[in-house]
Amino acid sequence: MDGGGRYLQPMTAYPAGFAVARPASGHREAGSAPFKKPSRIRKFFGPSRSVRRRSAGVPLERRLPRFLGTGLALGFFGAVVGFGLWQGGHIDGFIREYGEPHHALARAVGLGLDQVTISGISQMTEKEVLAAAGINSKLSLAFLDVNDLRERLERVPMVKTATVRKLYPNELVITLTEREAHGVWQNNGELFVIAADGTVIDLMQDERYLNLPFVVGEGANARSKDYLALLEAAGPLKGRIRAGTLVAGRRWTLKMDNGMDVRLPELGAADALARLVKLENEQKILEKDVLAIDLRMADRVVVRLTEEAALARAEALKKKPMRGKGVDT
Repeated sequence: MDGGGRYLQPMTAYPAGFAVARPASGHREAGSAPFKKPSRIRKFFGPSRSVRRRSAGVPLERRLPRFLGTGLALGFFGAVVGFGLWQGGHIDGFIREYGEPHHALARAVGLGLDQVTISGISQMTEKEVLAAAGINSKLSLAFLDVNDLRERLERVPMVKTATVRKLYPNELVITLTEREAHGVWQNNGELFVIAADGTVIDLMQDERYLNLPFVVGEGANARSKDYLALLEAAGPLKGRIRAGTLVAGRRWTLKMDNGMDVRLPELGAADALARLVKLENEQKILEKDVLAIDLRMADRVVVRLTEEAALARAEALKKKPMRGKGVDT
């Protein structure tokens, strides 16, 4: 306290670069509490004098992290070796033999890809899944991108959804939901296995799918649900329908087991099939020498006879006497 009765605040030192807000005047107002240093400063830095003394007294080499020099030296040496391998063309051989350097390093410290668990497959094989995901023994678990693996797998037509998880230190878990094969689609002379929504799953390469519904024509795969509804509408004749051809993207022509074509209208196809069932019950129309039955007109049925049946009918008409004329005796 000076002679005028003013309170003199002691000088306080803080670490360099640390700013503390102070009152504008150099003295405190009457009745105000004495200025206190923030508790955080006392906690972490302690008394200001000791901070100032410790900063000034510790040598620079003791304030640097331990092994910093060793780490920098090793990093420089690794960079030089890597650059030398790259310049000499040896890096490509290393990658072919051991994979990418970061994967090789992760495997060396125990984070390799030693086990892959695959679940949810019935139509795909484990080899097909691994190939689709791009998984091989030169990879490591640490640097695998599970999102990239999932996207790769879901680009496979047979795969509907995929989940990929890492189980450290060295296991990858893949869970798939496959698309179910619901039909076979013929287009431009090729056969494809399709899902219920018409998605092409794969080329038909074996006989596993021979008994699936068979559709033909451009766009018929996307209309396969309509064809399945027609099969149900056929009732007792369902088992005799072998295929459905989509004509001009509008209507269906059914192929029966005896090779006969049944042409259905664009609208009212289910009603036309009911008429076919009735004709079969009453006249056994499917057993006759008929190439095609046209049900596109609601008030009549048009049939196309086989060549033999057409000749026989023509001969019968020639022998039939003409009406309205007498016969001389």
